[in-house]
Amino acid sequence: METSQRKIIHIDMDAFYASVEQRDDPDLKGKPVVVGGDSTRGVVAAASYEARRYGVRSAMSSVLAKRKCPDLIFVRGNFDKYKAVSQQIRDIFFEYTDLVEPLSLDEAFLDVTFAKKGKPSATLIAREIKKRIKEETNLTASAGVSYCKFLAKIASDENKPDGIFVITPEEAVPFIEQLEVRKFFGVGKVTAEKMNNQGIYFGADLKQFELQELIRQFGKSGAYYYHIVRGIDERPVVATRERKSLGAERTFGHDYYLLRDLEEQLEKIETEVWNRLQRANMRGRTLTLKVKFADFEQITRSKTLDKNIDSLTLLHQHAFQLLKQEEPFIKAVRLLGVTISNFEEPKREAVQLTINF
Repeated sequence: METSQRKIIHIDMDAFYASVEQRDDPDLKGKPVVVGGDSTRGVVAAASYEARRYGVRSAMSSVLAKRKCPDLIFVRGNFDKYKAVSQQIRDIFFEYTDLVEPLSLDEAFLDVTFAKKGKPSATLIAREIKKRIKEETNLTASAGVSYCKFLAKIASDENKPDGIFVITPEEAVPFIEQLEVRKFFGVGKVTAEKMNNQGIYFGADLKQFELQELIRQFGKSGAYYYHIVRGIDERPVVATRERKSLGAERTFGHDYYLLRDLEEQLEKIETEVWNRLQRANMRGRTLTLKVKFADFEQITRSKTLDKNIDSLTLLHQHAFQLLKQEEPFIKAVRLLGVTISNFEEPKREAVQLTINF
């Protein structure tokens, strides 16, 4: 396979948000810490490894997390700080390759087939990058190394935290055959349950199905499953990824019924969204309002303008209009969110490319 010639690394920071907080506050080291929410409401954004030992996970309600770990420490997230640390880490990546595909603030794919520096071994480059991250940020990362994105992503989770795992082309198929399908990158919880109901628990089980049968059962994803279970993943590392939307949301300290109170909270969220738009130098025409009620029912309302939202005043005018349409509020509101999308195409200048042979 042509893809077998690639050298792909997946770097995944260990409990990133929580680890940053533990690094910056010595009193939190070695203790069960979660970022986001509080002891009575909200959702866990990240959990330290000490908290995970109690079964606390991201996306878990704060109430359930506190029930699992009574000594849990809640820390308010600082995403500007996390973004700054993430950029510091990406700067390290770009010293080795221009082919960096971020998946989020705390993980990215790197194609080091033709690395700019370091030894020709992807494994040695991964070790060097991990060492650099530790030295420069005092944080740990785990790395997966293989010839394709699917296997590199899975490998990075094998020896967490602060681990490295390598899957060579020769080891790929035997490794995949014994791997549980619920651990497959690209197979979600619902799909894994559907597979289990059909007797598909491991890669070897999935491999028994023909291409057309998988397509019939799982749509276009069926072709992806057919190929990855055979160690075939030809997706390249994409160096740039177009941002589709940008927004912010806030879970309140207590629920609100009155429009004037909700407007006050909405203005804070709008300011955060506008500042993010300013930093990203982006403008969009579609505004989406998210409302979550006290009983966790959620609605979204959208509006597309005939021009870009180019001021905070305009942003508030239309966001508040969407909110006002829901009045009166029969149920209390616990969360509001604002998202901007439908961005204008950025103007690009022609660039002369240089290839080093």
